[in-house]
This record gives sequence, C-alpha cells and structure tokens, in this order.
Amino acid sequence: MANEPVSADSLALKTLKKKRTGKQIAKSLLKHFVLCLVGLCFLGPFAYLLQTSVKSIEDIFAVPFVWWPEKLYWENYSNAVQAIPFLRYTWNTLFVALLCVLGELIAAPLTAYGLARIPFKGRNVIFLVMMGTIMLPMQSTMVPMYVLYNKLGMVNSYWPLVLPAFFGAAYYIFLLRQFFMGIPQEITESAKIDGASEFRIYSQMILPLSRPALFTVGLLVFLNTWKDYQMPLIYLNEPIKWTLSVGLKAFIGEYDVEWGMLMAAAALFTIPVIVLYFFVQKVFIQGITMTGTK
Repeated sequence: MANEPVSADSLALKTLKKKRTGKQIAKSLLKHFVLCLVGLCFLGPFAYLLQTSVKSIEDIFAVPFVWWPEKLYWENYSNAVQAIPFLRYTWNTLFVALLCVLGELIAAPLTAYGLARIPFKGRNVIFLVMMGTIMLPMQSTMVPMYVLYNKLGMVNSYWPLVLPAFFGAAYYIFLLRQFFMGIPQEITESAKIDGASEFRIYSQMILPLSRPALFTVGLLVFLNTWKDYQMPLIYLNEPIKWTLSVGLKAFIGEYDVEWGMLMAAAALFTIPVIVLYFFVQKVFIQGITMTGTK
C-alpha cells in the first residue's frame, strides 16, 4: 500500500507541536533549577549545623575553613545528651506542644465555625477586631500578661504556655474560617432541614471535611510551640521545667561556648521536626492549598 502524501499543513502542525514541547521542557527545567537553588539556600545552614556538630573546636575555628574534618567527633552527641537533662527537656517540650495543639484544635475550629457559618449581628465586626490583634506585637502585651499570670500564681508553671491555646489564636481561626467558607452551604442547609443541630453539623459534617486544614493548623501550632524560646524563658524559672529551646543555652557559658555540643544538641532538637514534616507533608500541602479558597 503506497504511503499517503504528507500535507504542508500537517508538517507545520507537527513542527509547532515540537517547538511547544521544547519550550515547555525548557521552562520546566528552568523552574526546577531555580527551585533547587532556593532549596540549597535553605539547606545550607542545616548542612553547616550537621557538619559543625561532628567537628572539634580546632576544626570549627580553623583558617582556612575545614569543609570535612579528618576525624569525626561523634562523641559531641553523647556528651551533649549527658551534659544537660536532654530527655527531660524533650519531654517538657513535647508535653507543652501537644497540649497547645489540643487546645488550638478545640478552640480555633469552634470559633471559626461561628464566624464562617452562623449568621449573627456584629459577626464581621468581631472578625475584624480579632484580625486586628494579629498586628499587635508580642512585646506590647508581654508585661501586662506577665503581671496577670503572676497575680494568678501561674508563673514558673506551664499554664502561661498552654492556656492561651485553649482560647484560640487569631491566625489559626482565620485559616479555618477561610476553609469553612469554602464548604458549600447546601450541605449544612439540607442537614438543618432534617433537624440537625449546629453542633451536630459541626462535629459530624464540617470537621470530617476539614481534616487537611486541621492537620495544617495542628502542624503549625506544634512547630511554633516546639521552637518557642521567649515564652518558656519568661515564665519558667526552675531549670528542671525548661524546654529544649531554653535548655540549649546551658552550653553558652559566661566566657566560652561549647560549640560542638551546642550544634549537636541543636541538630537533635531539629531532627524530630523534619521527620514529622516528612510524615505529614502531603496533608500539610493539601491543607495550605485548599485553605483560603472558595
């Protein structure tokens, strides 16, 4: 069977498709190249942290810079764990972080549901006032809050670190409100026709649909609490109650700093957060993508 002649139009169409495919590949490679450069910028400090954690003090301050030491000082990790009550500080940090996550996941969705799904007079005003609190710097409320907790006898306890989470933070309420507003009203209206109460709609319909957003809020709360240094430093006086972020300052003396052990302890402090993110990154990205869109 003879081959059919190829028309000029079809040849032009194939050439155009090849050009478009080549441009798409070039754009994709350029995007990935830029993303790799940005990723290296963020990965650089952590790589330096890990590298310094296995160096001797001579290699750390050596000139020229020692990229890879001849001997790896793995004992910096064991010495760091033994120099401070590391496990105790880890438990304190985990205890505070989990309680904050629990409190925020109780208070923030309830408030966000009321602001997003229940119509009442003054709802928008309340929302604007709440959002205005985000612009207040923490330093402006630090002294009044300390005086309040001191009068309540809560200083040198975990109450000042945990209690605010059970009243909801404006930022997390905002994220969940935007997510709840994206859920079609027809779903809840049909449930109301069937006689379902607001709390039943909230607990059995809205919350199951909002798992990505709830996971996102929980992860953000955990990360912010885990790395928090200022609040535990202000309210916790006894070293046995310190969290890890405050406990790391034990390696900073008056005249010298144990850089090797400090970097090793900082690496151990960072690794759980990285492992947690890799386990929940899919849900976290999904929640960030879906939150704020209608």
